Amino acid sequence: MAHFVAHFGRLIFIVIIVLRFGLDEVALSAFRQRWVRALVRLVTLGRRLDAPRGERLRQGLEKLGPIFVKFGQVLSTRRDLIPLDVADELVRLQDRVPPFPAEQSRALVEKAFGKPIDELFASFEIEPVASASIAQVHFAVLKDGREVAVKVLRPGMLQVIDQDLTLLHTLARWVERLSSEAKRLRPRDVVAEFDGYLHDELDLVREAANAAQLRRNMDGLDLVLVPEMVWDLCTPSVIVMERMHGVPINQLERLRSAGVDIKKLARDGVTIFFTQVFRDGFFHADMHPGNIQVSLDPRTFGRYIALDFGIIGSLTESDKEYLAYNFIAFFQRDYKRVAELHIEAGWVPADTRVDALEGAVRAVCEPQTDRPLKDISFGQVLLRLFQASRRFNVKIQPQLVLLQKTLLNIEGLGRQLDPDLDLYVTAKPFLERWMNDQIGWRGLMQRLKREAPRYAQMVPELPRLVHKALQQQAAPRDNEALLALLAEQRRTNSLLQALLWAVVGFVGGLLVTRVMLNWLH
Repeated sequence: MAHFVAHFGRLIFIVIIVLRFGLDEVALSAFRQRWVRALVRLVTLGRRLDAPRGERLRQGLEKLGPIFVKFGQVLSTRRDLIPLDVADELVRLQDRVPPFPAEQSRALVEKAFGKPIDELFASFEIEPVASASIAQVHFAVLKDGREVAVKVLRPGMLQVIDQDLTLLHTLARWVERLSSEAKRLRPRDVVAEFDGYLHDELDLVREAANAAQLRRNMDGLDLVLVPEMVWDLCTPSVIVMERMHGVPINQLERLRSAGVDIKKLARDGVTIFFTQVFRDGFFHADMHPGNIQVSLDPRTFGRYIALDFGIIGSLTESDKEYLAYNFIAFFQRDYKRVAELHIEAGWVPADTRVDALEGAVRAVCEPQTDRPLKDISFGQVLLRLFQASRRFNVKIQPQLVLLQKTLLNIEGLGRQLDPDLDLYVTAKPFLERWMNDQIGWRGLMQRLKREAPRYAQMVPELPRLVHKALQQQAAPRDNEALLALLAEQRRTNSLLQALLWAVVGFVGGLLVTRVMLNWLH
């Protein structure tokens, strides 16, 4: 009963916020049916909704709480599904919420490790340095003197999240039933995607594992620093990592005064991104300025510092192949090849006309290719391709949407640092290296190297395997010969039987004839 009352009370609060900010009008305004428009006029009667719809949606989500703020942030990445004005406004959602009480945070840390906090740390700053919708961060010092950051999951998050997600799933089903346009927007898929993201972020060990993988991938590049995890102090609700000292990347004047080469910083950022995408297929998908710092330490001066690894994108070899070939075809203005790649990838129905898709791609890409290379936006090209693909029922892959969102962030950041940054010049070496890795001698040697352990295991078994295969291959032929022999034997027996009966008949006929002759005489 108490659960029902709480659920109902939450629903009433959501309804009040929806009506206050006109979120019902925002949702319904996307539909073109007459009866829907009439419904919009009816529900907005007597309410002043002068602010733009994107702004009202952002304000409403902020009032609804951290979970809805996070949903708005995820929704802002789906520019293939929502209007651009709404997406641009949702990008402004700040992942900053009031911190939960300090004593509660201390109790959560002690509960996670089963020890008093004084036994775990030499010092622990009770006031958080950062507070977000999912967790907050405290600085601390370990017993061995290492400076660390302690990330603590907000209490009671799972219950609140499950409750709000249930409502979101219900709302998505209602919206999808309104019209075919709503089905195209796939609200249930969007909510399901958000559900996955959110539950992944609730497991801080997963975030720690992402950081460890990214740190290992970036080792040796000497362009980016990733904090090291203290695995003995990592649980699903609390993780401890190396404390990083840096300056936020959007504080350009402070960086310049410290002597940081801003143009090199821009090139390094693009290099890091394309390395993660085309070399590793594992990239940081939440690269907004709040998660990027620059080191001023003399030992690591001018290097990037990456933070917050809750959202990570991953690409398969086929994804990388699709992207590389599309970029190459785009720069060669081979729009037919771009269309063919969409069909070959299975993201467009097989009966799609290549020439029709080619025309749509040309309309998107040609305005970009007429610009100088340094002014071409990869992110915008991908975005417009996604938008143009709606009429062809293209199945947009979530990992590529994450990539597009990250690419837009990287481009915006890079050109903020250096307006003359030529992304093609930076990306070209990675595309060429990828091509060599796939179809060149280097790729052949790498594949042979990867398969060498399997070959080493198979070689001693080859004689036995060959003998077994020959036996299996010969067995059918032996059977066929045996069957033919049996058939021939049956035919021979039939002939012998026929001949025998003919002889018997002939002899019998002679005997009967002789008896008849004797009887007549």
